[in-house]
Amino acid sequence: MAAIIEPSHPAKSDNDGVVNERAASLSISPEARRLSRAEIEQFKTDGYVKNLPVFDANSVATLQDQFHEMSALVPPGIDMSKINNWFKCHTFCWTIIRTPAILDYVEDLLGPNFFLWGNQFFVKFPKDESIVPFHQDAQYWPLNPARTVTVWLALFDADEDNGAMEIVRGSHTQGRFEHHVNEDPRYALEQEVSDSQIDRDKIVPLTLNAGEISLHDDGLLHGSPANNSDRIRAGMTMRFCPTEVKCDLSVWPTFETTMMRGIDEYRHNPVCKAPTRDHYPVKKFQHSSEFL
Repeated sequence: MAAIIEPSHPAKSDNDGVVNERAASLSISPEARRLSRAEIEQFKTDGYVKNLPVFDANSVATLQDQFHEMSALVPPGIDMSKINNWFKCHTFCWTIIRTPAILDYVEDLLGPNFFLWGNQFFVKFPKDESIVPFHQDAQYWPLNPARTVTVWLALFDADEDNGAMEIVRGSHTQGRFEHHVNEDPRYALEQEVSDSQIDRDKIVPLTLNAGEISLHDDGLLHGSPANNSDRIRAGMTMRFCPTEVKCDLSVWPTFETTMMRGIDEYRHNPVCKAPTRDHYPVKKFQHSSEFL
């Protein structure tokens, strides 16, 4: 059943959302908190923070069950990691992204007025040879200014054995890196930076326990190796921006946002329709009208 959402810190928006009761029933870790001054400074200097508690151990099984149910919706032949924006079509994702504990962390970095524009699952099944090459997220997005913060919610434990994401600490302070196309069939993304541009002494694995999140800057170099283990590695990403950020709609005509907190004083970008039923994407960057 779905109900009208009543968030504890509501965004002032004309776009009412819905609550998925299963998602809303998830219990929050008693260790969830706000970012410390040291963590905010680490994000500025290193470009990431990790191991932030959100959901408690009792919620992890529900998150994992829901993931398996949603992955079963995806038609055969479609890679779940290559479709996105579930928040436009599935009430579980629409509700999870509004979790106050998650938004508290994001607000500490972006301030009181911010929206979400993206949401995706990244999956590596056991013995999955797929690789995410080192890249910068901002390379792919026609957003100005580039100020996206990505939340990576671990649905299962992510470690060095099962292909946890790796980042190059502090690389977000070095501007845009030169990317080139690599058509290696194992690559989940086609653009990468050359190995000569990567300071391997600064590579940090973003190991996470299920129910925890990491945060990273859109200019941070990151990637992930193959999953050589017998365990699944899966996470749900959420992309947040302050309201000053504007998309070039001539490049990205299906771009849509949904307010998370505060007010949208700029009104730069289209607003998506909230999902009223549970559906699934079949390609990248679908418009919300496709799911009505």
